Amino acid sequence: MSYPDYDSNTQRNPLGMGAPPYVGAQIDEGLRAYMQRVYSYMAGGLALTGIVAYAAAASGFYQSIAGTPLIWIVMLAPLGFVLALSFGIQRMSAGTAMLLFWLYAAVMGLSLGGIFLVYTGTSIARVFFITAATYGAMSLYGYTTKTDLSGFGSFLERSEPDQMSDARFSSKRMNGVA
Repeated sequence: MSYPDYDSNTQRNPLGMGAPPYVGAQIDEGLRAYMQRVYSYMAGGLALTGIVAYAAAASGFYQSIAGTPLIWIVMLAPLGFVLALSFGIQRMSAGTAMLLFWLYAAVMGLSLGGIFLVYTGTSIARVFFITAATYGAMSLYGYTTKTDLSGFGSFLERSEPDQMSDARFSSKRMNGVA
C-alpha cells in the first residue's frame, strides 16, 4: 500500500493535520484572555489580603485579640475557607465561589496581620517582591515554553524555610538585635 501524497518529512500542525493555521491563533488569544482574567483576580486577592493584614495590625485589632481565644479563630479561619472551596466548588455557583474567594482573601489578611507586628515593613516588602518576581518569571517561562513546572514544587518547598530564616535574620539585624 502506498501513499503518494504523504511526505513524512513535512512539518505537522500540532493541532492536527486538518486544522487550519488560524485556529492556533484563536486558541492562543482565548488562552491569553483567560490567563489575564486569572492573574487579575489573583492580583486583586493578593492586594486585598495585604490591605486587610496591614489594617488589622495598624488599627490595633490584632494586638487586642492576641491574648484571647479569638486569635485561634482568626488564625484557623482560612483553613475553613480552603475546605469549603475544595469540597464544595463543584456544587457552587460561580457567584458563590467568587464571594468565597474574596472573603478568603480578606480572612487570610486577618490571619497574616501578625506578620506586621514581628517583621519590619522593609523585610515584608522585600520578601513579597522576591516571591512575586519568582512567580512571574516561572509563570512566563511555563507559558512561553509550555513546560510543566510541577517538578519545581519540591525544590521550592525545601528552600522556603531558608528564605524565612533569612528574612527573620535580616529583620532582627535591621532592628539592631542580631
